Amino acid sequence: MTTGGQAYLGPAGTFTEAALVAYLEQSGRRADSELLPMASVADVLDAVRDGSAEGAMVALENSVEGSVPATLDELAFGAPLMIRRELNLSVSFDLLARAETDLTAVRTVASHPHAEGQCRKWLRANLPDAHWMPAASNAEAARLVGEGRYDAALAGSAVADVYDLKILASDVHDVSGSQTRFVYVTKPAPPPPMTGTDKTSLVLVLGQDHPGALLEILTEFAVRGVNLTRIESRPTGGAIGDYFFSIDVEGHVDEARVGEALIGLHRICADVRFLGSYPRVDGQAPSLRRGVSDAEYSEAQAWLARVRDGRA
Repeated sequence: MTTGGQAYLGPAGTFTEAALVAYLEQSGRRADSELLPMASVADVLDAVRDGSAEGAMVALENSVEGSVPATLDELAFGAPLMIRRELNLSVSFDLLARAETDLTAVRTVASHPHAEGQCRKWLRANLPDAHWMPAASNAEAARLVGEGRYDAALAGSAVADVYDLKILASDVHDVSGSQTRFVYVTKPAPPPPMTGTDKTSLVLVLGQDHPGALLEILTEFAVRGVNLTRIESRPTGGAIGDYFFSIDVEGHVDEARVGEALIGLHRICADVRFLGSYPRVDGQAPSLRRGVSDAEYSEAQAWLARVRDGRA
């Protein structure tokens, strides 16, 4: 009996599928889960929203090319979703082609835009006359090569057998050791319990822009000793200059310092979307300065109660 479908950016053979399988194996759910390939990140997340899938894996950022805009935007708008886990996957590319194609015959190379960004210098040096063609995923690029649409694709070696392709060049990249960070999302639910090595993800929408608006946001974190691990702005889709902030911070929403920061942000932002608190994949615990631990927050609250009662 299956526990529910698990959606990912398809077709079969994508790095997202590999990340999803790794997560399901780690959680002991692989045998009971049906994998559901989707054509786009929007389709992947909508499958969770409409109940077609129990959960989904999506790429959030890459160590070379940065964040994945489609994922950031889809998580920021539409019906809310919740990040439950994160997973880092090492990413390397091969140049794949049909059996009859050799390197000198390659005139078009297809891939996901992030793959092209990680292999741009290699392509210029080794295939200076080839044109890059965008695809929804690297596995989709390989599928299109198999159909004869393009000469070659940048994709993982595992996809070669899936689409009956050969490897023209292995370990294609500009920077070695690239990793992609994936997140597993579900419909909103209480976050996993605190582990002491957690991360919290947020989307913040400013109200009317004014001098010091970003500083006000950062201050809510800084005064409580909450460290940011990622912050970036994205356009809201409205007027020029209208942005939201996608932010990751150290800590769990159940910690006093993180919870109080969210309360403060709720007061000053037009909107705060909580995307989840979940265990950090690197297991790194935050370094807390004096005065920001839960015990110190509790002691301060007890002191304030004594002051109000005239017992201080």
